[in-house]
Amino acid sequence: MSVSKEELLHIANLADLKINDSEIDKYIENLDDILEYVKVLETAPISDLNETIGANNNANVFRKDEVQKFENVDGLLSNAKDIERNMYKIPKVL
Repeated sequence: MSVSKEELLHIANLADLKINDSEIDKYIENLDDILEYVKVLETAPISDLNETIGANNNANVFRKDEVQKFENVDGLLSNAKDIERNMYKIPKVL
């Protein structure tokens, strides 16, 4: 399978790439090599393979979300530069 100049320029436009006229032949050659390799991969015999590489049984462990009363508010606010109504006061971010 060979990529035409028009197809290459269409792909470049979709990817918002700027390709010089001097680079077109090299890009076509590279894309042709990639497509030939994909053909090789498509014909690889995989029907008798039973192994999966990289699969594992890891899963997230979730805990119940419970509200707890925080007792040491003074200790928490002792690090604040500025406090207003018993809360951290920060500059406006706009």
